[in-house]
Amino acid sequence: MPVDQIPIGTFSRITHLSQKALRLYDERGLLVPAARDICTGYRYYTFAQVERGIRIRYLLWLGFGLSEVETILDARERGDAGTIREHFARRLAAAEQEIGRLHAIAEVLQKQKQDPFDGGFRMSITEPTIKEIPPLRVLSRRERGVYQETIPRLIGEIFTYVCPAEGRQPAAKMAGPIMFICHDEEYRETDADIEVAIPITGPVSLDGTGVEVVTLPGGRFVSVLHTGPYPGISKAYERLFAYMGEHRLALAGPSRELYLNDPGEVPEEELLTEVQFPVQELPPSA
Repeated sequence: MPVDQIPIGTFSRITHLSQKALRLYDERGLLVPAARDICTGYRYYTFAQVERGIRIRYLLWLGFGLSEVETILDARERGDAGTIREHFARRLAAAEQEIGRLHAIAEVLQKQKQDPFDGGFRMSITEPTIKEIPPLRVLSRRERGVYQETIPRLIGEIFTYVCPAEGRQPAAKMAGPIMFICHDEEYRETDADIEVAIPITGPVSLDGTGVEVVTLPGGRFVSVLHTGPYPGISKAYERLFAYMGEHRLALAGPSRELYLNDPGEVPEEELLTEVQFPVQELPPSA
């Protein structure tokens, strides 16, 4: 065996990549052995490949998927710094989001130590009411994504149109609470159809960056007010569906969540969210 050939077991120990992982990377073309025994198929690597192996392990440790690792390493070979920065920026945003989620979990677990029967999950839901809501003229931003990441980001983007930085004129005058509109018929972990909107009044000046003026349909809505952390909002949906069943009502369009206060200004247990379902009466035979 040539001096520069490293058996897969030794290469695994050097790079801290398992032999199973190395075989997978070979199949994907991500880290192909420099040589292979014709009779046994045993894989051999070179010292020059150690750096690539360590770099792969480092990127995986940062949380990148294999396809992202392939893209980053390919961009590095081409000298494409822009692609590398873009991937690292996205990974940083995802990591910060996950940190926020883990902090929230830690707070709930701390509260559970104080009251194990409550679990740190305090909330209240009002009795459902029926209301007539007129059509609403809104600023709207709609795209597909993950709820926990997309909703707060779209809220931030659209809010700059009604409350811009100092020295800039608002594009429109806000006339109601910001809301999330769910266009999916079921919960989706990814690729959810998400719309964020703010009711407005008066003239509008937009710059064509994905925000548009639309009119949300009015009609008959059943509504509850939820007080407490956002993860508990499912209880409000459960109560609304139960009420609809009791009163022979059917969903007649996308549901809406209206955020009535700012999570940056009040504690989680004081967050106010109104959940609205557009409804219609079921026919007698249904």
